[in-house]
Amino acid sequence: MLNAVVAAVSLFSSIITPNSWSPPPGPPPDRVVIDVVTVNGSGCPPGSSAIAVARDNSSFTVTYSEYTAQVGVGAKPTDIRKNCQLNLNIHVPQGFTYGIASADYRGFASLESGAKGLQRANYYFQGNSPTAHVSHPLNGPLSDNWQFRDEAEGGVIVYKPCGEDRNLNVNTELRVAAGSSDPKKTTSFITMDSTDGAVKTTYHFSWKTCPTS
Repeated sequence: MLNAVVAAVSLFSSIITPNSWSPPPGPPPDRVVIDVVTVNGSGCPPGSSAIAVARDNSSFTVTYSEYTAQVGVGAKPTDIRKNCQLNLNIHVPQGFTYGIASADYRGFASLESGAKGLQRANYYFQGNSPTAHVSHPLNGPLSDNWQFRDEAEGGVIVYKPCGEDRNLNVNTELRVAAGSSDPKKTTSFITMDSTDGAVKTTYHFSWKTCPTS
């Protein structure tokens, strides 16, 4: 009887902790540095965006100061859509590579009844196919902060190939439409604009160790 219990426990242990399984590594201890190679788009004119890496290397944030799409009184026809394309060279410690596990987008929307807003984004490594755009609609009437999280597509994280120099491209977009609201009398807008640094877009790293040469 005792032998049967031991065998059962051993089998159960092998199921929940197989020999081939190992937990993913945590963030590397050495500093991660991000160089902004190019910034393009109506939502991030030169000098209006800033990037910072978390102290524990778990994520990096992007802060915008002129990223607002609007329609109605005081808005220009081109203001209904704003976008930003960031090309980033992310320097990671030797022996590590990274992927983007998830991204948190935050902002504020003021939409009149009948008006509609949209936030969407994607990101990919240079030389890879872009990920599918993930879109998040907003409907008026609304006057509140918004927050959306995008997870890795299908739960599969794409990592930068070890030993290769490939920049990360991050594309975001904001749209607003008057819909059934009256753009001659009202103004609707959606923004990722932050003048005090409180509204940040956060990209969460997933780390992986590279094989030794």
